[in-house]
Amino acid sequence: MGASLNEIKQRIASTKKTSQITNAMQMVSGAKLTKSEAASRGFQEYASKIRSIVTHLVAAQLSDLEELDSYDSEEASETGNYHVMLTSRPVKKTSYIVITSDKGLVGGYNSSILKQTMKMMTDDHKSQDEYVLIAIGGTGADFFKARGINVAYELRGLSDQPSFDEVRKIVSTATTMYENEVFDELYVCYNHHINSLTSQFRVEKMLPISDLDPDEATTYEQEYILEPSEEAILDNLLPQYAESLIYGAIIDAKTAEHAAGMTAMKTATDNAQNIISDLTISYNRARQGAITQEITEIVAGAAALE
Repeated sequence: MGASLNEIKQRIASTKKTSQITNAMQMVSGAKLTKSEAASRGFQEYASKIRSIVTHLVAAQLSDLEELDSYDSEEASETGNYHVMLTSRPVKKTSYIVITSDKGLVGGYNSSILKQTMKMMTDDHKSQDEYVLIAIGGTGADFFKARGINVAYELRGLSDQPSFDEVRKIVSTATTMYENEVFDELYVCYNHHINSLTSQFRVEKMLPISDLDPDEATTYEQEYILEPSEEAILDNLLPQYAESLIYGAIIDAKTAEHAAGMTAMKTATDNAQNIISDLTISYNRARQGAITQEITEIVAGAAALE
């Protein structure tokens, strides 16, 4: 019985230490989540402004592009590179940017993304030759490589609050690959942050830019003085707009990651407290049994001496 009591005491002590660690990690993830939510709100203001400008400038071009029945690379090059990013072309290859975390301890965050992304690619494509992957996060990169899926580009080690400079290379690489027709459409797969307890798997089409509504331009009263020309401005602005969409998804995914980490650590802390409670009850019962046994032995010994 003594050995059993010591074993229970050791388990209680080790579980308390684990609980302290998970509680500290929960608080750290909570602080990161607060910063990420603030950064996400700030970015949404920027995204809204650049969207209004782009929509205003391309309203006329979009109405003209709707009349094009098929993609004409020569015509696009004559009328401006922005046509390449606005006009759909025959899809020979699709690209997916899959955003996961670099490490674990985030509950089902990564498994949800990877499972649903694999299902989507299996359902939509007959072979791996029809798509190319870009992985942000070591978990996703390792997952796809282990299954023999080609990862054209990967980015690891993003900071908890990634700046645009950190992701500039992979974002600009994706838009350049699209312009060079390495692939014909681009999707971003990630977990969208809803609140601290909930995230939702999301697949967003980033290229070609097809979600701009020319009717939105009528709601903007400001007129722009353009220098050097509308075409030259759009030639630079549209890639920046596409890059901002991808960057926004990365910020959103990071926010969801921190929320998942906080929730996972809270669950771990709560489970540890439950284990400690159960072990304490077991310890008390074992201690009570040991004391009762000792009293019984003392009484029996005294009776034998009479």
